[in-house]
Formats: sequence, structure tokens, C-alpha cells
Amino acid sequence: MKVSMFITCLSDALYPRVGEAMVRLLAKYGVTLEFPTVQTCCGQPAFNGGYWKEARETASTIIAAFEDADFVISPSGSCTFMIHHYPKLFEHDPVMLEKALNLQAKSYEFTQFLVQVLGITDVGARFPHKVTYHPSCHGSRLLGVKEEPLVLMEQVDGLEFVELPFANDCCGFGGTFAVKMSDISGAMVSEKSEHVLETEAEVLVGLDMACLMNIAGNLRYRDKPVRVMHLAELLYEGVKGA
Repeated sequence: MKVSMFITCLSDALYPRVGEAMVRLLAKYGVTLEFPTVQTCCGQPAFNGGYWKEARETASTIIAAFEDADFVISPSGSCTFMIHHYPKLFEHDPVMLEKALNLQAKSYEFTQFLVQVLGITDVGARFPHKVTYHPSCHGSRLLGVKEEPLVLMEQVDGLEFVELPFANDCCGFGGTFAVKMSDISGAMVSEKSEHVLETEAEVLVGLDMACLMNIAGNLRYRDKPVRVMHLAELLYEGVKGA
């Protein structure tokens, strides 16, 4: 099967180690990730801001980039779900609508692909640390990724999982929301960080680097030594150290 990686803007520009962890972890199972270099932003900022013409342009680029892939996987529930909006963008264009629906059907968030498609719940990792988990809004509520990350963490040797209080509360990032409503966003991430600190966890993991970046920034501002990681990083580090 031909599997392509949709890296997303933040992981590509700021957190490339997340993509590297995905590539190396999946290689263990014989999955070689292809990387179409023409891929660009999923179009979510433009779509949410009402700039649908611009969103349609970036969506067209993404559709073309992954047209010949059997599966498209991404380290972001938020960007993966944006692909589910593509049919709405092309509802008056039958040709592009069909292509958008095809892309939606074969697109998966990383843990979805690992558990649902490959049927893997135990990667053989060891990570002897106290860990808590933040379920990002788009990934958990809209894309429906809820059990997959928890199942994967359950099988990590030595990992002590601590449930995050009010875990389903938003971290306050919300893309442009953090800019337009900065005071509210700041209050929300401060509250989220307080809950992280309540767990006394050494590590905070999640599935979206946008949310993790927001929380990590607040924790750094407070000078709190909580390590923040994408789950793909944790699993791969655990496999290396096992």
C-alpha cells in the first residue's frame, strides 16, 4: 500500500521531530511513508476566517498532492479533520467534490492509522515516566479519536498514566482565536496548565502540536519542568530505549 504523510505546517516548520518519529516508528512495520513536497497548509486558517476562495486553493493543492496515495496520515487531528470540510468547499464542483470525498475517506490521524488500519496497539515501547494526556478538541470531538491514544499508552511498559482533570476543556489556542481573543485564550491555557501541574506528571502528551505548543509555552513561562511531547515522539523514544 502507498502511504503518504501529511506533515502539517507546525510539525513541518517547528516540530520536524514529530514527523521523523512517525517515519521511523512505522518503518518498524514495513510502512514506508512517502512525502509529496508540493503539500501545503490544509487551509483551516482561511476556512475558519471566512476566506473560502483561498481555502479552496490550498485544498486543491492538498487534494492533488495525495491523489495517488492509498492512505494519508497526519500527526494532527485538527488538520486531518479540516479535510472533512473539503466536500463543503467543492459542493458546486462535481469533479473536485468526488476527489475531496476520496481524500476524506483515506485520511487518518496517526493513532487512528496505527490502531484502526494496522491493528497495532503495542509497539513494544518502554517509557518509565509519569504521563498525562490532553485530548485536543478537533481530534477528539470532531474526528472521534478518543480510545486510540489511550490504548497505545496502556501498552507502554513502565508508563504511569495520570488522568488530566477537566481533560476535555479546550487549551485556548484555537488558531486565530488566540490572536483575536488573546485575554480569554491566555486565561484558558493558564487554567489548562494548572490542571497539568495538578497531576504531578513528568510528561504531557497529545496529538496536536498546536495545542501542545500553546500549553508548553505557558508552562515555560511559569518555569515548570514538564516535558511536552507528541504521542508519536513518546512511542518512538520508548521503542529506542526498550
